[in-house]
Amino acid sequence: MSFLRINHSIIISIFILLLAASCKQSPEYPGETWNFADRPEDFGFSSEGLNEAREYSATINTAAVVIVRNGVIVDEWGEVEEKYNTHSIRKSFLSAMYGNYVKEGLIDIDITLEEMGIDDREGLSDEEMKATIRDCLKSRSGVYHPALYETQGMRDLKPERHSMRAGTHWYYNNWDFNVAGTIFMEKTGKGVFQALEEEIAKPIQMEHFTADDGWYVTGDESVHEAYPFRITARDLARFGLLMLREGKWKDEVIVPANWVRESVRYHSDATLYGRDGYSYMWWVARDYNKYPHLPNVNIPEGSYSARGARGHYVLIIPDYDLIIVHRVNTDISGNSVSSTEFGELTNMILESLLEM
Repeated sequence: MSFLRINHSIIISIFILLLAASCKQSPEYPGETWNFADRPEDFGFSSEGLNEAREYSATINTAAVVIVRNGVIVDEWGEVEEKYNTHSIRKSFLSAMYGNYVKEGLIDIDITLEEMGIDDREGLSDEEMKATIRDCLKSRSGVYHPALYETQGMRDLKPERHSMRAGTHWYYNNWDFNVAGTIFMEKTGKGVFQALEEEIAKPIQMEHFTADDGWYVTGDESVHEAYPFRITARDLARFGLLMLREGKWKDEVIVPANWVRESVRYHSDATLYGRDGYSYMWWVARDYNKYPHLPNVNIPEGSYSARGARGHYVLIIPDYDLIIVHRVNTDISGNSVSSTEFGELTNMILESLLEM
């Protein structure tokens, strides 16, 4: 009788475990179009809190917001299908695109610029030639040659030429980012936008992006072109979800998980830019650094963001399975949203999250 009772208990335990496994939800992904929450409360958000965030965004220059949790759009507002300039968000896309080529051995990120045959107008010094591709991805090359698509603020913070050894100093350097684009194109034989469309946009079913949305910026400062493109908030949210899922889209690996983890972990202190941390062309949250990830809001360590000038953000918070995309119509001269304003908006969104 005791034996029967024990076996009966084991059977019930196994049944409960199997039931729990069957009830566990698979990660949600959009298909050709996004899935939308019927109610924000179904995904742990307060409708009232999100309405307050929306009202606040109307007082700043926000053009569009998309909020994704558990792979579903919980809320969105503004011009979510309008293609705006990515500005520096372009760099985070390129970082992700490196992943497969590094895994396949086509790109060795530890070879030097000298070994690659990389040079520029005026010529690079022997010390500058020691910088590796990895240094460029981290923005630590120490090459402070004039670069294309720089803002005045970037020029003001740039160290003097030849003042730092390769790999020893972090500075947010467009020369590094543009050279990373040159190297990618030389090694793969593909244009940045062609690769982006073929290797990311199509596999994750972006609704709007094509290679025609990108253009190369040339000029006298450097031979290394910048590569901005235009994209919608909804398509940026797909990219954010791809990163949040560590490079996996449904049953397909788009970016190797090891590369995603390496490229969004802390590598450099970003105090020079009033930020907490930096990785491979991603800004990363780092506790106990001098500055926060964003002003006015507590972002958990392990979060990271892609950022573009004047208020473009893709903020990814793995702890909450959450993505926040923010756009600004920077085609209008002077239009911008500061990091302080976006931090306040993010704080309002997080405060409306009832389950954290």
